[in-house]
Amino acid sequence: MKTCQYASMIVLLILLGNESVRAQSKSKIIGVWFNTEKTAQIEIMENENEMIGKLVWIQHEEGNPEPFTDIVNSDTSLRNRPLMGLTILKGLKYKNGIWSEGEIYDPESGLSYTCELQLKKKDILEVKGFLGDSWVSRTVEWNRVKK
Repeated sequence: MKTCQYASMIVLLILLGNESVRAQSKSKIIGVWFNTEKTAQIEIMENENEMIGKLVWIQHEEGNPEPFTDIVNSDTSLRNRPLMGLTILKGLKYKNGIWSEGEIYDPESGLSYTCELQLKKKDILEVKGFLGDSWVSRTVEWNRVKK
């Protein structure tokens, strides 16, 4: 009887340990990332059961302190909204090392794309955007901002 109890405890500990590892893996992309051109920083955070990303820094040209607005958005009513603080990543769900089922908004084109993220190295995040079907895509790498 004691052997059965010990075996049950070991199985329970293993299952709890796996859940802890899965939660840690899911949160590995949390933090601030440079876009490919290093002209913006996006903070990725957890929001309820999904990951989202907000613009937290945009590089300004010398002597131009004007805040950036969403001037190319296809929805003309949104063209005056500030880009700083704008959620550009949303709906990302973690499964098997990939954050998918999400959407990314590109403020340079004013378009939204289906996207997925995958951590390539500790500080390199692969961002893949899909236009319509998944065979039309673009992949870029973002680098974690060093503190």
